[in-house]
Amino acid sequence: PLFVLPIGGADMPVVISLLNSYSGLAAALAGFALREPLLIVTGALVGASGLILTRIMCLAMNRSLGHVLFSGFGSGGGGGSAATGADGGERREAVVRTPGEAFHALEAASRVVIVPGYGMAVAQAQHVVHDLARLMQANGTQVDFAIHPVAGRMPGHMSVLLAEADVPYEQLVEMDEINARMDEVDAAIVIGANDTVNPAARDDPSSPLAGMPIIEVDRARSVFILKRSLGSGYAGVENPLFFAPNAAMILGDAKKTVEALVAEFKED
Repeated sequence: PLFVLPIGGADMPVVISLLNSYSGLAAALAGFALREPLLIVTGALVGASGLILTRIMCLAMNRSLGHVLFSGFGSGGGGGSAATGADGGERREAVVRTPGEAFHALEAASRVVIVPGYGMAVAQAQHVVHDLARLMQANGTQVDFAIHPVAGRMPGHMSVLLAEADVPYEQLVEMDEINARMDEVDAAIVIGANDTVNPAARDDPSSPLAGMPIIEVDRARSVFILKRSLGSGYAGVENPLFFAPNAAMILGDAKKTVEALVAEFKED
């Protein structure tokens, strides 16, 4: 436990996959000790698949396994409504909107992208998020769900949650595909994601997240970020997206916020 204590944010799925591979390798070694060929084979398969998945996720983050395990993250700010910019000047204050204000932009949008993150899982908001997507589609809006390879706390976490909520598989779009079309998106809704949409990973070489591929929601015409506070995410890295001119925060519990948006659409 102490070994993985400093690891958080988008690195956690990598560590989980690595630890799962260790369990397979341990089973294989036990098979050698017990002279059980079946245990050796199954343990080796689990261990190998875990290591392969770990490698795939490290490539998705553009980081080495050693960097994930031993570099750690700094402690970012982001607890207030304004922050210091890279040039030492003060950034604009984060804009905070109500669900009612966000509703008018979503109602007029032709294309919306929803980016789920660990915050959606904590709030157990996947079912009401699907309800919101259905209402927007009924309003003539094209809705996609953008899935980052390492979103959540385990590989495939977001895909499993959305499948549980009966979101059609064809609405789940991978990161590279959605990034290629992000300039055409009228509104992006970020639900509890932080590190996986942080533009510092792309723009700031000194950031601990530098080089990690992200879902580039900052290129959408407008971005609504559903979050409990302006604090940094699990990686402890401040997110400049919160202060972008096309972004607005909707603070509070993600499930209650989405329920309020659903109510707005039903009343319209």
